[in-house]
Amino acid sequence: MTTQNPLLKRSSRIPFDAIQPEHIVPAIDTLLGEAREELSALKNITGKRTFENTLLALDNVGLNLNYAVGVVGHLESVATTPELRSAYNEILPKVTDFQTALTLDSELWQALRDYESSSEAQNLSGTRKRFLETTMASFRRSGAELPADKKETLASINSELTTVTNTFSQNTLDATNAFEYVTGTIAELQGLPESALAMGRASAQSKGVDGWRYSLQAPSYIAILTYCDNQALREKFYRAYNTRCAGDAFDNVENLYKILELRQRKAEILGYKDFADLVIADRMAKTGAAASSFVETLRSRVATFFEREKCDLENFFVSTTGMAPQELRPWDAAYYAEKMRKANYDFDEEELRPYFPLPKVMQGMFDLMGQLFALKIVAAPSLPTWDKEVAPYAIYDARTERLLGFFYSDLFPRENKRGGAWMNSFITHIPQDGDQMPHIGLIAGNFTPPHGEQPSLLTHDEVTTLFHEFGHLLHHICGTAEIRGQSMNGVAWDFIELPSQILENWCWDRASLDMIAGHYQTGAAIPDDLFQKMSRARNFRSASHLMRQLGFSRVDFALHREYQRPRDGEILAFARSILSAFSTLPLPSDAAMIATFTHLFSSPVGYATGYYSYQWAEVLDADAFSRFEREGLMNRSTGLDFRETILGPGDSEDPAALFQRFMGRAPDVSALLRRAGLE
Repeated sequence: MTTQNPLLKRSSRIPFDAIQPEHIVPAIDTLLGEAREELSALKNITGKRTFENTLLALDNVGLNLNYAVGVVGHLESVATTPELRSAYNEILPKVTDFQTALTLDSELWQALRDYESSSEAQNLSGTRKRFLETTMASFRRSGAELPADKKETLASINSELTTVTNTFSQNTLDATNAFEYVTGTIAELQGLPESALAMGRASAQSKGVDGWRYSLQAPSYIAILTYCDNQALREKFYRAYNTRCAGDAFDNVENLYKILELRQRKAEILGYKDFADLVIADRMAKTGAAASSFVETLRSRVATFFEREKCDLENFFVSTTGMAPQELRPWDAAYYAEKMRKANYDFDEEELRPYFPLPKVMQGMFDLMGQLFALKIVAAPSLPTWDKEVAPYAIYDARTERLLGFFYSDLFPRENKRGGAWMNSFITHIPQDGDQMPHIGLIAGNFTPPHGEQPSLLTHDEVTTLFHEFGHLLHHICGTAEIRGQSMNGVAWDFIELPSQILENWCWDRASLDMIAGHYQTGAAIPDDLFQKMSRARNFRSASHLMRQLGFSRVDFALHREYQRPRDGEILAFARSILSAFSTLPLPSDAAMIATFTHLFSSPVGYATGYYSYQWAEVLDADAFSRFEREGLMNRSTGLDFRETILGPGDSEDPAALFQRFMGRAPDVSALLRRAGLE
């Protein structure tokens, strides 16, 4: 099996069609041995230490291993099976132990310190100097200078964190898939638009049942909560969604306690007050206090608008139903907000859906990227995939025809695929790679699927999500860093959302929409009156949407900086009390959103104490977009400057310096509030 195992070597033609669960454990065992040999060679250099034989060699330790683990982890998230999950769970502790041991290896640390004190290191400049500084700082934050007993404890914590966060993620997927609602009576679904009824019909047929079937996957859940006239059904879905993994067969509550305990212990061992200070030390905010203060500042500036919007919704509910205000419940909020938007702006987002067939949106987005960033994007159908719905593409520099990379799009929900939308990287190209292997990445989503002869028809919100993830992808594919560790994956997380969030702005521009939208039957552009309605409604309840995001950031910090179980009590109630203050309506007593908050708890770090990054980067993106507004949204010169200044460098320079170079000044928080109509 060893010579034929498809996971053993990196390839720009990733053999997704050949990888089987039985390949996983033998491949990872072999690659772990290879990585240990690479590490041993680095540590045992007898001659003069140089940047190449020490820092670059370290950057390449475990290159094939990391690739294989990334591919397997990806498959576990998009095409899982019991056998694949079992194999993945078996390799995780081994890989975590190796990665932890790497940063705690006293011989390796001495080798790095020896190089740091060399005359060559003292004279480094530019990206190499930064890489040395960030590498040494990262090793120190990872425990390189700890005594042996604390290193052993830290290694145990890291291993346990990997296991428990992986369990958290798998429980969330299983709990989501455990719920379904099937009805043969269409009257129960009154109010649902035709697109949602067709989706439910297709889902039922896929299961071999008659009627309409809905799940907790995003397209189903959002449709029910937003449009269904049946309040009892809205409540059923709301409660099912918001009580997942809280006391059921996939309970995550004890996992929450364990994750928080392990993270706090890790922070204390490493000399930090809490996990936030540990994680944010190398990010733009620098400290948990500074990031928390940023969230509070935004909250205070939005609070008055938020209270006004809450009153507006309550008054609308009372005036249209004749019911008492307290009868407006959480499962009613999206439903009446949608009715209110239609009443105030004569705008129903479903009117836009026929104009956003996915094939047209994708090609239009590619054309827009060509105009703005000089990119040429074409299908690459010969590349193997993991599912028939997956589409592979190649990206070229349109000016030179140079291949920049490949990517895959996997955009529809499946029961063997986790929820949400995300971008992943499989291979990062650097000039030193002798094989000149290109960047390879992925965008994934859970958008409205096609059914029958009808293509996938997206909501405008799904279109902006697609652009968001494509922005992350461009950050990877357009990367020009000469050191792998300084690629997009090394960028501070409160800067990394800038390239993704800024692309969302083009989804509101008339000229851009003419490129990405066209009626799926006639090809007609979005009518001007519909575009005007959409534009007027853009900031409808913008304070509520921003406050919801700030609530997630606030609970993130509260759990990681403040929560103490003996003092604060049961964790779900603690989190619920915080989130209620940021919610349009008080949350039910059994609401347990954090039990499935995978952003924070599905990996050892993830967005833990970093959820504020979305709002931080919103400030950056709103401000950076103002330059495009001044110079032209289709201005290739500005787009190329963004590509070269923001997308290309990765972490080869300080992110604040990159922003300063693009804008000529520091960021201005007012740009975000102006865009949202909150000033």
